[in-house]
Amino acid sequence: MIDRRIHDELLSDAWLEGGPGAAAIGRNVDRMLDAVRRHLDMDVAFVSEFNGRDRVFRHVVSRLDPAPIRPGDSSPLEEGYCMRVVEGQIPQLIPDTAAVPLLAHIPETALVPIGAHLSVPIQLRDGRVYGTFCCFSLASNLSLSQRDLQMMRAFADLLAYQIDGDLDAVHAHEEKVARVTAVLELGQPHVVYQPVYRSSERRIIGVECLSRFKLEPQRTPDVWFAEAREIGLGVRLELNAILSALDGLRGIPGDFYVALNVSPQTIISGGIDGYIDDLDPHRVVLEITEHSLVDDYGLLNNRLAPLREAGVRIAVDDAGAGYASMRHVLAIHPDIIKLDLSLTRDIDSDSPRRALAAALIEFARQTQSHVVAEGVETASELEALQALGVDDVQGYHLARPLEADALQQKLAAERQRN
Repeated sequence: MIDRRIHDELLSDAWLEGGPGAAAIGRNVDRMLDAVRRHLDMDVAFVSEFNGRDRVFRHVVSRLDPAPIRPGDSSPLEEGYCMRVVEGQIPQLIPDTAAVPLLAHIPETALVPIGAHLSVPIQLRDGRVYGTFCCFSLASNLSLSQRDLQMMRAFADLLAYQIDGDLDAVHAHEEKVARVTAVLELGQPHVVYQPVYRSSERRIIGVECLSRFKLEPQRTPDVWFAEAREIGLGVRLELNAILSALDGLRGIPGDFYVALNVSPQTIISGGIDGYIDDLDPHRVVLEITEHSLVDDYGLLNNRLAPLREAGVRIAVDDAGAGYASMRHVLAIHPDIIKLDLSLTRDIDSDSPRRALAAALIEFARQTQSHVVAEGVETASELEALQALGVDDVQGYHLARPLEADALQQKLAAERQRN
């Protein structure tokens, strides 16, 4: 769990500066406060949060210049009216503070000064009092009535509904951060290696590095990576996967290429620089994943240029699976186009799939890209791909993803056979 200080920052951001949606929420709260203030003919309206021994003024509207309080200000609870109202020590409705002798002993009464005051608790769904919704004026206001107080309570209920939603969002974010942080601290993900075969020679020419997560909750890798991206840790998790992949291959001889899955965002961030230096760049293939659309392909290609000049090859993963992958193919001009398993599955018996795969294969031939077919699970699918001119394939028919030691044994057996 995050500490209280970070909680305060997140909540303040969520209400005041948290992007277009959150900013709109903040403006709406301010408009609501100002409408109530004007209706009651009061000088100041505010929402406070109880924070330990202090109260923090989250929202403030005022017709006074300068305003006696501003958003983000705080003061000890013992110096103000808010906690005393919640505890029932003073009335919620005070048209004239001079008529309540106890108020003369509260510093704010004279310091502000406060002549009239309305305050109601903001009670959250779990029964906890978040803080108060208050209005006050410098002069007394004898027109204030119980009806006005009922209106304040109704608005406090609306505020509580909004605050509950904000706190739910903060709590959900905390849980996601905790889960992904645990993954990073444990050195996850674990990586396995799926061989890529040259089918005509029945030999391994490369491996694709695939992430696996060995911790709770049990979820597929795409869910883990999506959550990491959502909270801004996607690049870090991808880099962890690359480190794990290359570490597992240390000491395994061979000139097979190593395909690393990487998002456009990680490449654009420059985060990958220095992570693949231990491997001959001619053995590195960066598989650009489909996860999201790219806003600036010019920038992406600029980031890829020095890698390509060093010998790194670029592949587009999941070609044929969706719009994003086809945009990647057209904009990046990859060295390798990987046919998605949605095309290769049943390609031996499904003529529309075969026709679409054939079109992509012809496109690759004309653009000098190499084709690798994913998801090959049967001998007849392999034969159909070979008939279309695809020689490099991967899938369960040839080999399942392997642990590093099993990969080493398979490569050693292959060398002995040849």
